[in-house]
Amino acid sequence: MASPFKFISVNFSADKKLYLSLKNILGFYPGNISLYKQAFRHSSVASEIKRGVKDSNERLEFLGDAILGAVIAEHLFRMFPYKDEGFLTKMRSRIVSRSSLNQLASRLGIDKFIEASLESSSKSSAMKGDAFEAMLGAIYLDKGYDTTRRFILERIVRNHIDMHEVENKETDFKSKLIEWAQKEKKEVRFILVEEIGDGQEKQFVMEVNVQGEPLGRAQHFSKKRAEQIAAEQACSFIDFDS
Repeated sequence: MASPFKFISVNFSADKKLYLSLKNILGFYPGNISLYKQAFRHSSVASEIKRGVKDSNERLEFLGDAILGAVIAEHLFRMFPYKDEGFLTKMRSRIVSRSSLNQLASRLGIDKFIEASLESSSKSSAMKGDAFEAMLGAIYLDKGYDTTRRFILERIVRNHIDMHEVENKETDFKSKLIEWAQKEKKEVRFILVEEIGDGQEKQFVMEVNVQGEPLGRAQHFSKKRAEQIAAEQACSFIDFDS
């Protein structure tokens, strides 16, 4: 049973609307609301805290990405006891792909909470998924691993993920792009544009060029993930059936 004191504090909070909206999404009231506000704050509107580190959602995204991967990996391991590592890896990649997480964020209504500059909002194709992962990081710091795991499995996997559909979904956009380019005798290059930050904070900005024309750009803590997101953008401009 929810504490009446929590209800009273929410009613008098300046963040009442966010509290109630998150309660509907998460199934529980946030404890530390500042964590969730940070989870929805894009770097384009964040303030610098120390030595280039901003109070944006990037660190929470890094944490949430790791937790989501671990929970999904365990779930798939138990769900498919006779499938090999290659199958499990592909399934996990499809579930946590940027396009999949973007769709989840929109279904949950998380995109409405995102704070970002207009320019960044129009250019970024990963912002929604990033905010979703950052929210998972916030849940973990606020409520712990068990609550985060329960939210992912009961609120996300059970209600929003069709495993049969995932099994037949194409998500290796880099390979798809390269195979198409080889067939069409076109040059595809993945270019490391920039490295941002240091150590665990480092992010990679990758750009994909087709015949010298930039068709996709993405930024992520993982170089491979950045390449996949950039390739996914590029694929949206190509008619593979022609």
